[in-house]
Amino acid sequence: MLTNLHIAVIGGDARQLEVIRKLSEMDAVVSLVGFEQLDHGFTGAKKKHYDELNFNEMDAIVLPVSGTNPSGQVDTVFSNESITLTEEALKQTPPHCTIYSGISNDYLEQITKKAKRTLVKLFERDDVAIYNSIPTVEGTIMMVIQHTDITIHGSNVMVLGLGRVGMSVARVFHALGAKVKVGARKPEHIARITEMGFIPFQLYQLKDHVANTDVCINTIPALVIDASVIAKMPSHALIVDLASKPGGTDFRYAEKRGIKALLAPGLPGIVAPKTAGKIIANVLSQLLMNDLAARKEKNGS
Repeated sequence: MLTNLHIAVIGGDARQLEVIRKLSEMDAVVSLVGFEQLDHGFTGAKKKHYDELNFNEMDAIVLPVSGTNPSGQVDTVFSNESITLTEEALKQTPPHCTIYSGISNDYLEQITKKAKRTLVKLFERDDVAIYNSIPTVEGTIMMVIQHTDITIHGSNVMVLGLGRVGMSVARVFHALGAKVKVGARKPEHIARITEMGFIPFQLYQLKDHVANTDVCINTIPALVIDASVIAKMPSHALIVDLASKPGGTDFRYAEKRGIKALLAPGLPGIVAPKTAGKIIANVLSQLLMNDLAARKEKNGS
């Protein structure tokens, strides 16, 4: 349980509702900032404005998946309040206060570092990424069905990258009957691709493998599908780029060639916000319990 643990949930989308529900169920004292337009009530959670927060009481601050923008503003779907997280605010928190975010940027990294507070980036954790690959794959299947006029079964699907998402994408499309090629750089990934029954190739050979591609799914956050690659793709090909913004595709040239290219980061929060929220809530609550137990042990209580 998280009894008497003071947690501020600042901003966010529908995924945060599952986080709030979980924290409330675990008996935490939860302050909600950026949720005044939310009709749903949560026992033990109180809506507040940002300037009403007592930062000196906070044991943890939970930010949206996006963290902040480069200027420190926090996204608030359920509010019109403009919220900017500052270094000064973080310095008011107790030294043990931990900041939780999905991802980060230079601004968030700098203010937490200067305030000497711990920043936990949940989406860099293997467990969160692997759990999130499930709704990501389902969303990718939905997009491919919506934007092509062929079946996945029997189609030529190319997956770029064999990370946590790439592996799940390749496996599921293969199970649906697609002919799956997977491009990677590391020799151990090439070996794993072969072992899993896919057709492997080195990424530097990408241009030589796209001629008959129906669907190209990118998971690599770097420009890999450049103009020279797109130039060799068939005109009916669909590109689904799952990498974080700005993606790994030359979208300008794809449009010029008439090839449909879709940037689709954050699919879990779009296609399955409840499930995506539960994933975050379960991992976050465990981390909070571990942190609380460590502090109690350190204090000898």
